[in-house]
Amino acid sequence: MSHASDSRTRIFAIANQKGGVGKTTTAINLATALAATGETILLIDLDPQGNASTGLGIAREDRLTGSYRLIADATPATDAIRVTKIPGLAVIPADADLAGAEIELVDVPRREFRLRDAIAPLRAGAYGFVLIDCTPSLGLLTLNALVAADAVLVPLQCEFFALEGISQLVRTIEVVRRGFNPDLTLQGIVLTMFDRRNNLSDQVAVDARSFFGACVYDTVIPRNIRISEAPSHGKPVLLYDYRSAGAQAYIHLASELLRRERGRKEPIA
Repeated sequence: MSHASDSRTRIFAIANQKGGVGKTTTAINLATALAATGETILLIDLDPQGNASTGLGIAREDRLTGSYRLIADATPATDAIRVTKIPGLAVIPADADLAGAEIELVDVPRREFRLRDAIAPLRAGAYGFVLIDCTPSLGLLTLNALVAADAVLVPLQCEFFALEGISQLVRTIEVVRRGFNPDLTLQGIVLTMFDRRNNLSDQVAVDARSFFGACVYDTVIPRNIRISEAPSHGKPVLLYDYRSAGAQAYIHLASELLRRERGRKEPIA
């Protein structure tokens, strides 16, 4: 069993309140690429749409105990974990009731800590990484993910208005840090849907790097038809078409993430 840098599991929220930025695609394919390196990975689907569960081939009837039960009923996380066809990758699926969780949690004590409490036993080190696929909003579900996480990984689509949305997320991270989770950090920003033929993609990339500096990953995820096709087959793009530009980009992203994580632990000379 491999671990990133120590025996303590690292938990990442993959978040962007804007929809259609490649968030779930990044969650599925980064999790798969990390598992391919020998890491043990758990993906928590915290989006009521359940696209991460679908994209990993989890049937609807296998989602009766999922992330909603963790938050609403304090069901042990181990009861909700499902194995996938990918060695080293497990998932806690999104069950249908998750859509109502935002309303149901309003009057619940410590409502922001429900996910954190539920997955606390997983920190013992059974998994190298836990990735949380967040809903495309800054509501109570995403807040639960940010409170539970060590760091936030932000997919940023190379399109107009992209940086406006991310500044709102950065403010939210600051609010969470002050009020609920002082150790929360920005793990990195991943440029997605990059189109080399489009000057706007280049401009967004330049703007993101000038604003966020080294937080922006060197690896860029391209617009790629294979990435779009893969979920309808219930597969990550790495299994659907390993040689595609999209699959190769996620392999590079996983390698870069592991290098960053190792660097985070190395002592300063």
